[in-house]
Amino acid sequence: MGDVGLREAGRMTELRVLRGGEQRPLVLLLHGLGATADVWAGLTALLGDTSWAAPDLPGHGRSAPLDSYTFARVADSVAHLVDPGGTVVVGHSFGGVVGLHLADLPGVRAVVGLGIKVAWTDEELGRAATLAGKEAVVFPAREQAMARCLKVAGLDGLVSDLDAGVAETDGGWRLALDNRAFGVGEPGVAGLIAATGTPVVLARGEHDSMVSDAQLRGVARATCATVSLPGLGHNAHVEGPTALLSLLPTGQ
Repeated sequence: MGDVGLREAGRMTELRVLRGGEQRPLVLLLHGLGATADVWAGLTALLGDTSWAAPDLPGHGRSAPLDSYTFARVADSVAHLVDPGGTVVVGHSFGGVVGLHLADLPGVRAVVGLGIKVAWTDEELGRAATLAGKEAVVFPAREQAMARCLKVAGLDGLVSDLDAGVAETDGGWRLALDNRAFGVGEPGVAGLIAATGTPVVLARGEHDSMVSDAQLRGVARATCATVSLPGLGHNAHVEGPTALLSLLPTGQ
């Protein structure tokens, strides 16, 4: 496993990518808003020889920011990681929507979206837009920045540290997250699913308060299955990676 720096589209844009395994299909792992590739450690430890790649999405961790954010633009920035010889895309929350944008690329066999919030109110979208316009807070100590990072990513109490999630800056420490990423807007999950013929699994932890079983069923189509993972919450891939492993069509 290692970090890989990449140049994209003729410009200097670094994308931190963790990799492992050698056997196809590739499992492409896309984290949620505020997190980093490191949240997949529990799942990747279970993948054996299966090939996998996990980027820090743009504006997260040690990957460079974009000048503006849409789900489609974030998807474009990681599209080159898809293996045309066979890829299963697994995305959590924000990353799940990014994964749906990749569904029709050559080689994508299936998309598993975990904990995707599919129903948004105007008030929720307004709060997200407000967050997108805020300057990064600088904390005097790394521990304070890390506490905020884990809270934003919904990982408080699940992991003790997310090293790439904070960065040292003038005067202290800040979250590595580019706040402008909050401004991606309404994800349009139903439309994305309706537009693809690629098999999709929409999964949620049984105790995930961000999305309900009924909401997932409401956006599902003929090629889309919905699954509830017993005993788990929004970050089910961290809480119970074995349950998520069982949803992957990789032969594991």
